[in-house]
Amino acid sequence: MEQRLFLIACVMYAFTLITCYLNKKELLKTPWRFAVWHSAFLVSILGCAWYVISFILSNGMGGEAIPAGKQALAYLIIIAAAFYGLKAGYTAKNEQKEKIQKADLDWANTVYFAGFVASFVMFFFIQAFKIPSASMRDTLLEGDHLFVNKAVYGFRIPLTDIRFGQFKDIEKGDIVIFSFPALDKHQINCGGYQYGKDYVKRVIGLPGDKVEIRQGRVWVNDQEVPTAPYEKYQDVERIQPEDEYDMLAYQVLWEKHQLDNELGLELRDNMGPVTVPEDSYFVMGDNRDDSCDSRFWGPVPRRNIKGKAWFIHWPASRWRIIK
Repeated sequence: MEQRLFLIACVMYAFTLITCYLNKKELLKTPWRFAVWHSAFLVSILGCAWYVISFILSNGMGGEAIPAGKQALAYLIIIAAAFYGLKAGYTAKNEQKEKIQKADLDWANTVYFAGFVASFVMFFFIQAFKIPSASMRDTLLEGDHLFVNKAVYGFRIPLTDIRFGQFKDIEKGDIVIFSFPALDKHQINCGGYQYGKDYVKRVIGLPGDKVEIRQGRVWVNDQEVPTAPYEKYQDVERIQPEDEYDMLAYQVLWEKHQLDNELGLELRDNMGPVTVPEDSYFVMGDNRDDSCDSRFWGPVPRRNIKGKAWFIHWPASRWRIIK
């Protein structure tokens, strides 16, 4: 989201600069030029609004398809605004032109300032997130709205993997938000495309840890992890492993996020052992038997982790610090 807000801010800032240049050169004096420019502004600002709304409706990049009806309505509104802008701009008198252009510039200035501030805050400090599935029940419920602390693990320099100012290390038990570690947009995991989606899971294994799942239970470094209060299991029949595997090939498939396409549901109950690579983490959902997590699609690289789940702010009945 922060990248989209930043891009929108850049578009509106560019509109402001170009408008000032065109006025300086007196290129908006003729009715048709003024009309085209006013129409272009309306299309731009409505297009930017749809750019954000479509992201929300589709649950993020690579998310659900937006219904054709909603898309058609959005495009009809934008087209209608374009024609309205042409007519209003072409028929406007001099005093009306000044009012129209002042309103356009006011809106552009407001949007680009708000966009820059919001994208800065979201990129470095806090991001809003909505729980999309039952994988973290009962710690986090579907529909919970929470804030993500993006500063706690260090500030990331834009367009790089470089971080600085880290307040704490990622630890076992932390609930983290991360972008799914798909290698390309066409990669299939857990029955569908996950590229670009944000996930929320709990850290189970750190870099270098040996992790194994035996009949649904977690073992780390050859020690069974004691059951925690947040873990949730269902009354399901455990799948028995059928074959012995070449563990070197097994590890490679796991690191390349392809293991679930080979073994499927068996990984819910029996997986590994695997070794968590350097700068990567093993994560799982608290709702262990209904979670698409590192058992299926592999480790989460450090660069994909956006921050730590911090605070549920909606619904009001569930306000609390997340632990």
